[in-house]
Amino acid sequence: MSNPLAHSAVGQAELVRRGDISARELVQASLDRIEDLNPTLGALVSICTERALDEADAIAPGDPRPLCGVPIAIKDLLSATEGLPTTHGSAAFGDWVADHDAAHVRRLRDAGAIIVAKSNSPELGMRPVTENARYGATRNPWNTRLSAGGSSGGSAAAVASGMVGLADGSDLGGSLRIPASCCGLVALKPSRGRVSIGPDFGLIGLGAPADAVLTRTVLDTATALDAIAGYEPGDHHFLPAPDLPFRFAAQREPQPTRVMMSLSGPLGVPVDEQPLDAARHAAAALARLGHEVSEAAPDWDDQEFPGAWGTVMTGTVQHLIAVIERLHGRPVDASALEPATRAWALQSAPVTLIDYLEAAERLWAFSRRLIGSWPPGAVLLTPTLTRLPAEIAAIRSQAGVTDDAVRFSALVRIFNVTGQPAITVPIHETPEGVPVGIQLVGPPGDDGLVVSLAAQLEDAVGHRPNGLALEQTPHAHNT
Repeated sequence: MSNPLAHSAVGQAELVRRGDISARELVQASLDRIEDLNPTLGALVSICTERALDEADAIAPGDPRPLCGVPIAIKDLLSATEGLPTTHGSAAFGDWVADHDAAHVRRLRDAGAIIVAKSNSPELGMRPVTENARYGATRNPWNTRLSAGGSSGGSAAAVASGMVGLADGSDLGGSLRIPASCCGLVALKPSRGRVSIGPDFGLIGLGAPADAVLTRTVLDTATALDAIAGYEPGDHHFLPAPDLPFRFAAQREPQPTRVMMSLSGPLGVPVDEQPLDAARHAAAALARLGHEVSEAAPDWDDQEFPGAWGTVMTGTVQHLIAVIERLHGRPVDASALEPATRAWALQSAPVTLIDYLEAAERLWAFSRRLIGSWPPGAVLLTPTLTRLPAEIAAIRSQAGVTDDAVRFSALVRIFNVTGQPAITVPIHETPEGVPVGIQLVGPPGDDGLVVSLAAQLEDAVGHRPNGLALEQTPHAHNT
């Protein structure tokens, strides 16, 4: 048969379910590809060969679970993964081996997925590129001179190259959508409260972070969201289950929808031509599909937003140090932190409680204003990123919210603040073969609408590479 890893995650599960391939054979193919490609890409940092194969042996043909036998990776940041080390992309915290899975990790495993590895992350996930002192850089499978993005860049590179069927990621200010766009993948930042961050965390970063997955298709994303969504005891934010599973939303035609297209960044952040072209291409396709498309920007220009965001992010990274020390049961080795992280988290003045809450109030006021002006049932279309992927080592590691970080996150971090669902879908590629994504943002809680619209757009004009990354054109191998 053809390479089973070239199938989507849903397709891989169907192969196992039909008995066309055993789960062990699928996992072994994943492990073999990891052995071949990971030395080049630097996507995965911890491989669990024997456990993965043992779990695969327990899966038989006919298994009804939606991800039965699918090899996956879990991001090496915060999320507990039973029996596997979590290092947060750092040498400063030790190798925490949890005795439990985070809620969404447990749910992926319950859906039949098999963890084969942990994926690389910048230290504490605080950069828009995946480069760290402990494990090195994660390279973009479509052009290895370029970064895979961050902070879920290891997961993105692993999925785009076919090492795994899907991968876990997290998104505090775009960390799912940035690498997905860089690597030609789909990633949904779900609505706040859709996916639990339990059991180890309560209200990290004001509830802005979200856990979800990176995939090669919208249907894969929707299927995984069905698996991981839902309340866990003690959640601060939670949403009721949808009327229909998200995978059904990915397979049904959406009703005609009002689509606002914005081709400019908030507060004048410049947008490069290729991302603009992708958004225009998507807008034209949506109009042909019967949607009402007009150029309009939400009420997102706010001079106080950058300062408030910077204060909250500084307070969050300082808090993360304390959270990780508590989880690991040991103090951070400050001398082993990268200089920029140490300067930001430990050497900068502590953010006071009043300053943190006042910054939060400014962000919540921004959110209320933006959502209050959102047209009922409308979806916003933007470029996902304002620029193309950076070259490896081109972005210096610096303390704080830097200009480079803003160039990557300007169009995505806003919706972590508002809590709205936001999905990136690859639309085309540059002449050099670099994928370019667009973002669709829906009303609060309406993940099904953005999934349905994204699936329709993917089917109409989505980027369809002929195979997996690193099996393509010669530029994919440039170093």
